[in-house]
Amino acid sequence: MQSRLRVQGHPIQPMLVTFPFGLFVSATVFDLTDVLGGPAFLGEVGYWTSVAALFAAALAAVAGMIDLWDVPVDRTRRTAITFNLVNVGMAALFLVACLVRADAPQRGASVVLLVTELVALGVGAVGVSLGARLVRRFEAGSRADARGLDALVDRRDSTVDLAHHRL
Repeated sequence: MQSRLRVQGHPIQPMLVTFPFGLFVSATVFDLTDVLGGPAFLGEVGYWTSVAALFAAALAAVAGMIDLWDVPVDRTRRTAITFNLVNVGMAALFLVACLVRADAPQRGASVVLLVTELVALGVGAVGVSLGARLVRRFEAGSRADARGLDALVDRRDSTVDLAHHRL
């Protein structure tokens, strides 16, 4: 089981997911600073950082949907669908926050918007956990495809033997 979108043998989607999550965290930090009395321009920076994160999330979602095409219909597919839905949920909460702020003259954050962003980051943390599980499954599948299941079993047995000899 390998991703269709790859760069030098590495799947693109796990790389793309880090950008929106990092930008959403940065936007929340800017907004927190704005709400706590920092310079007013930080609220505007937080807004535009959220907008950039939404574009990055859209790219990651497209890559995720393309990768979903090759995931077998089993527990891995359910995890992949849940992962994508959780990430869409996080992006939707940030989109609501951006839409509320779009017409404001300063585009600064409020306590309610900050709480919405914090909830969205909590949802995103679930997505990070699911994404890590998927990466482990994809890597295990690609190693098994590349070298065969026997190579994986032999490698694990030699690791156990090495650990036993160290004791």
